[in-house]
Amino acid sequence: MDLESTVMELIINAGESKSLAMQALASAKQGQWEEVDRLLEQSTEAAKRAHGVQTELIGMDEGQGKVPVNLIMVHAQDHIMTSMLARELIEELIAIHRKLQA
Repeated sequence: MDLESTVMELIINAGESKSLAMQALASAKQGQWEEVDRLLEQSTEAAKRAHGVQTELIGMDEGQGKVPVNLIMVHAQDHIMTSMLARELIEELIAIHRKLQA
């Protein structure tokens, strides 16, 4: 496996997940609920792909330092974690928008 490509895949999927969640929030502000649900589902799928790559990397490492930790690896981990936090907060904001617009 090409480690650099794998790490980039993690970054891309995490970024896509966050971007789609942000788009869903923008749609929620407009009351476009079908679009919100579609975008959140796509965001979830991208997050699952990112998490799958992360799990693969953890499995390769086996807790023994087999995978080199470098700046790009740290960046990738930061990306997935901020993406996960953003999605959680965005889902809460969307729930508030739904309630206020109902």
